[in-house]
Amino acid sequence: MESTLVFLLLGVVVSFIGWLFLALLFFFFGKRFFRTVVQRLFDLVFTRLLNDPFEENLMEFWSAVKRTSVQNILEISLRAETGKIIKRPLGSPKPFNHYDNLLFIPAQMVRIPVEPNVPIDTSVTLGPKAQKPLTLPIPLLIGGMGYGVALSEEAKIALAKASKELGTAMSSGEGPFLPEERKAAGKYIWQISRYNYGRDPQGIATADMLEVQMGQGSRMGGHLINPVAIKGKAQKLMGISPVTTLVGSASFAEIKSPRDWPRYVKELRDLRDDIPIGIKIMGGGRLEADLAVALEAGFDVICISGAGGGTASSSPTICDDFGMPSINNLVRAQKYLQEQGVRHEVSLISAGGYATPGQCLKALALGADAIYLGTVPLFALVHNQLGKVMPWEPLTQLVYYNSKYKSRLDINMASQNVVKVLTSFVLEMEEGVRAMGKKSVKDLGPNDMVALDDWTAEVTGVARAWRK
Repeated sequence: MESTLVFLLLGVVVSFIGWLFLALLFFFFGKRFFRTVVQRLFDLVFTRLLNDPFEENLMEFWSAVKRTSVQNILEISLRAETGKIIKRPLGSPKPFNHYDNLLFIPAQMVRIPVEPNVPIDTSVTLGPKAQKPLTLPIPLLIGGMGYGVALSEEAKIALAKASKELGTAMSSGEGPFLPEERKAAGKYIWQISRYNYGRDPQGIATADMLEVQMGQGSRMGGHLINPVAIKGKAQKLMGISPVTTLVGSASFAEIKSPRDWPRYVKELRDLRDDIPIGIKIMGGGRLEADLAVALEAGFDVICISGAGGGTASSSPTICDDFGMPSINNLVRAQKYLQEQGVRHEVSLISAGGYATPGQCLKALALGADAIYLGTVPLFALVHNQLGKVMPWEPLTQLVYYNSKYKSRLDINMASQNVVKVLTSFVLEMEEGVRAMGKKSVKDLGPNDMVALDDWTAEVTGVARAWRK
């Protein structure tokens, strides 16, 4: 027994010495071999890069990327593959002029900042002339992301539950009426789209506000959707054939000229004369002319979406090369409504490209009554759930209707994520209001900021930071 034990111990010792010997051999010789191989490969690659003619050189691609971008090259390839309009999600990557060169003025000596326990009024009333104006505790709304044409039922229910808990409103987007979404939501904005189902009686009857959709930051005009992309429940709710292309008209059938808008709005008021009726447009170079038509038509709320806004799918040309930045739209609209003497009667919602509490607060200071948020709640939905699809699929596959992974979204977790992110936004905005020595977002104005460059100062009318 003892001899067996000795032999076992001896075997373990010999085995250990053997492995140690092999490890030492690898350390002294394997390390040198590894370094030699790497060095040879490095020399081979760089010799090719530094000696091959440019037309044969891989660095030709680097030169092309510097001249355009990786995204441009990708989109060229996608067009070459299909020969059709390509659909880019989430809007334009272009850095449009925004709010970065505006800074708030802190209250310190002349004005005393407000103590942190003092409540801040962040409430907003949309459509004050309406019999039942839309009154909300916060000026942040969940933007229109349509069921079927964009988001899944799971994602829409999560957003609806979040909006109800926050007390804010959510827009239906361009999709068909989804009863489960309406049941889960609190304040509900039914978007009257240019699809055949846009005048859905249930959507109109249960809405707290109607919003006529003529355009947005990265989409306007007519467009077509392949029914294969919306098969299933959404297709049934839309009332379309599985083989019929879904047509989003360029305008409404009732609108042949600007003179038709008042009659169209009256028809909507005949259906719901108690709630605000709004219009959503893509802001552009003839903004004041569009606003004049909207005022003549009698809209209570005007939502202007700027370049920088996104959709589930829109052509790169519409995303990159149409409209104006949100800051331009907001300032021009605010000025025009004031000049017409209707600013206290018509509410103004700004949309497109808002990603931080500071940007939202600056928009309120420049005249917006409320802000539509899309990208922020969209990314919040998938917080702590990225591993369910990444790295093999983009995170939007958790929330898109036509994704095979949409059922993986945890609705309750997603809903709470949205609640938390918008709560965080509001808390930071309240902190900013206190730091300016004020107690309400309604007290903010252009005089509470300075501009860091001539362009921003000229566009906004805000004082230059380098002048008294």
